[in-house]
Order: sequence, then structure tokens, then C-alpha cells
Amino acid sequence: MIKKSLAVLSISAAFYIQAQDVSNVRNTLGVYSGSTNEGTAKFNAMAGATGALGGDATSLFNNPAGLGVAISSEITGTLLLSNYTNKSSLYGNSASYSNSNFNIGNVGGVATFQLLTETPWKFVNLGFNYSGESLDDYIETPGLNTIQFGNAINNLELNRHAYDRRGLKSKMNIGVGANYDNNIYFGAGLNFHTVELDQFDTAEFKVSDIATNKVFFEQFAKQYTPFSEKASGFSMSLGALGKLPGGFRWGAALETPTWWHIERVFNYYEINGSDGVAAENRNLRTPLKATLSAGYVASKNFSMNIDYTIGITKPHYKVRGAAETEMNDFFSDHANNVSEIKAGAEYRIKDFRIRGGYAFASNPVSPVSMSTYRQDGSDALATYNNLFASSRNTIGLGIGYNFKSFYVDAAYQHSNTKYNSPFLFGYNDGNINSSYYSNTSSVDSESSAVADVQNKRNNFSVTFGWKF
Repeated sequence: MIKKSLAVLSISAAFYIQAQDVSNVRNTLGVYSGSTNEGTAKFNAMAGATGALGGDATSLFNNPAGLGVAISSEITGTLLLSNYTNKSSLYGNSASYSNSNFNIGNVGGVATFQLLTETPWKFVNLGFNYSGESLDDYIETPGLNTIQFGNAINNLELNRHAYDRRGLKSKMNIGVGANYDNNIYFGAGLNFHTVELDQFDTAEFKVSDIATNKVFFEQFAKQYTPFSEKASGFSMSLGALGKLPGGFRWGAALETPTWWHIERVFNYYEINGSDGVAAENRNLRTPLKATLSAGYVASKNFSMNIDYTIGITKPHYKVRGAAETEMNDFFSDHANNVSEIKAGAEYRIKDFRIRGGYAFASNPVSPVSMSTYRQDGSDALATYNNLFASSRNTIGLGIGYNFKSFYVDAAYQHSNTKYNSPFLFGYNDGNINSSYYSNTSSVDSESSAVADVQNKRNNFSVTFGWKF
């Protein structure tokens, strides 16, 4: 077995969590705990800031009470073209990759029921909303020839590494909203989540055969990868919204944790060649979230909104073994209560609409220390403020036009984030087996190579709507 010894080691949850594929951390924080951002073009243009305004089916994202604001029934469909670019750098060497997806980003509708009574209750409205989000994310990092592993037969130099995720995340919301005296609105929603993804973690090494002087390249796969996951989740939401004098509005909403059931199929490897495929189930509870909103409607021509959302709890796996315990310890020590602030505005010029918005989401991970390879190939303890994930900035712009009962909206949305991506850590001590494996050998490394990754995403959406 080829092994790289450890120079400096900090025994902590951050160390043990790397014994699993670090994609588990990234997916828990981003895929399963992250918010769904693919709405209508209006929603996207305003960076999702609609919590105190409401009026359409995307209210189910922020505050279901917004359904009660609608006074006419509506159906919408949104086409989405999404593109992302990842640039990964390791000590001056970098690689970039871009990919695009085209799909149905959102379908929604509101059915309004006017209550012809003498009570203050004016409307009871029903709404549904479906959103689909591509999970595709490929990160390729160039190698570093000073990161070497060897024995009397072969010498290996790191040539490149890749994380590759492919899949789809969807969310179906159904809810009810009520209008009390055209002044206070109440709502409740049921949220059904699904995820399907395939995850790969591979390293390529330049192999030099010492006896024959032959050089070739060999692929190694991280233990327990590739893996596939199919997951379903459920959450509930409650909200209220009200009008204040002077055109001001307020909103408040609460979304329960999402209870996920995850079914995983993964590959495993042994040095004696007894490789195979296995399956396991996991249950995950993601954070409880609260949203406070403030809005201002100056006239029929201008409105603006600010939302603030915070995760009150942390991700937690139901413990069935050491893997879940390690994950929970890591999140207990290093997961932040994520907050997000969103601001958006709309201006109307007769039948034209002009929209814009900005959103900022905080870093979900606190500083983490780990043993890391330096440029000369030695290893030392280093601390990272943006390991696995980081804060995210999003801007949105959009236009729209009403053709009486029909309307068309278009939006452009850009988001970016920079974070540190660790890889290569993995070892086999008899109790823990997390090495990288090829057809002929394995590589053990008790330190990580850490790349700097810049992720940029651009979404273009067009919504067609009909009010009746």
C-alpha cells in the first residue's frame, strides 16, 4: 500500500469527517439544507424578495400568507436556461469548466375564491408551485507534482482531481391563504422535496515505474464513491402578512425542518480486489427557518420588499453508526446558523414592468483547521474560513409586459461564491478505510490538498402567465 505520512495532525471532528467523502458535507449544506431559488421570472428578477408583497404562487417559497393577497386566479409556466462556471486553482495552476442546462424551472397557479358574506373574510385562495433545479456541478483541480506517493516499485505524482455531481432537485408546494378585511392575511403550506444525484470523487496520478522507467496515468476513486442518492423530504410552513398606514407592509413566516429520507447506493473497494456495491439509508433533519419581511407599496406603480431569513437549528442525521455521529459532531462544531437577506423592487410604466433585486447568504461553515499540503509537498496545519462553502451574492434584473389577461416576464440572475475545496484525504488503518483506489493499488493520505474554487452561475428565465 502506498502511504503519505502525516506531519501535523489536529484530532477533531474536521479530521474524521474527511474519512468520508467530503461531498457528504457539501451536499448536506447546499443540496439538502439550501433554499430553492428557481421561481418565476418576476421572483428571480427581485432575487426572491417577495415575503411582504405576495400575490402569486411563489409566495409559498417565503410566506404562504402571500396567497391571500391574490384577487384573481392565475397560472404560470417558466422556462429556465442555467449556466455555471467553476474555476479551481491550486498554487497558481487553475482549470475552468462551464456547463448549461435548459428545463422547466417553475410551474405554479393560484385559485381564488371570493367569500360573498358579510364577515370580514374576503378571500380563501389555494395555490400550488413546482420548481426544478439542476444539481450539476463539476470541479476539476490541476495537480501538483510535489505531492507524491511512492514505494520501491512506483512513484506517483498528483496530476488532477475532480468532483462531479449530476442530478436534479425539485420542490412541490401546496398551500392556502386567507384575506381578512383586505388588511391581514394568513397562510399555510405543505412542501414536498425530492433529490436525485450521482456523485463522483476521482484523482488521477502520473505513475512512474521505477524498474522499467515507463510512465502512465492512472485513475483512483475515493472509497465509497461513486454513489447515487434518491431522497424525499417533507416540511410545513405558516405565515402572516399585514398592511400598515402609509403603504408599508409586514410579513412573518416559519418553515419547519425538512425531514429527509435518503437512499444511497455506493461502490466500495478492497486492496485484495474484492470490490463491490452496497446500499444504505439515512435520515436527515435540516434547519428550522424563520423569515421576517418588510414591504412598501408607494402606489400602483412602485413597490419594494426586504426579507430576512435565518436558520434556527443545524443539520442533524439520525444516528445509525459512526458515520452519522461524525457528521453530527462536525455540524455541531462548525455549522453556522445561516442567514439570508434579500431586497427587491418593481416599477411599472403602464403595461411595462422593470424589476431588480439583490440577495446575500452568509457562510454556512465556521473556520476549520486541517493538515494541508504546501506547495513544496510538505504538510502543515492550516485554518480555512470558507471550507466546503462560503457566502453567496446574487443580483437579479428583469422586465415584463402585460397583454391584458396574459403577460410575459423575463429575468437575468447572477450569483457567485468563492470557497476552499479539500480533496485527497483518505487512509486505511484497519478501522477506517477511506483511501483512493485503482485497479492495482491504493493511495493513503492523511493530509488534504485544498483548492480555491470560484463558482459563477447565470440564470435566464422567461415566464408566461394567464390571469382569469
